[in-house]
Amino acid sequence: MNPRVKTVVATEGYKLEITFSNGEVGVYDCAPLLDFGVFGELRDINYFQQARVESDTVAWPHEQDICPDTLYEDSKKLISK
Repeated sequence: MNPRVKTVVATEGYKLEITFSNGEVGVYDCAPLLDFGVFGELRDINYFQQARVESDTVAWPHEQDICPDTLYEDSKKLISK
């Protein structure tokens, strides 16, 4: 099992800076998701900024979430342990 999300900060350009449970920090680009179904709502930058950790992954108020394995595997790592 991959590490899970401990903290998340929504940054410019529809990116998430994520700290994982193993101490690694990565950046996940959400821009490719913005044209897919429920993720279209994330185009509203004020809504995107409401990203939070819920059930060990990233979620938004209207129940959009991203698989924690996808977040880990597809994020560009800034800090590795």
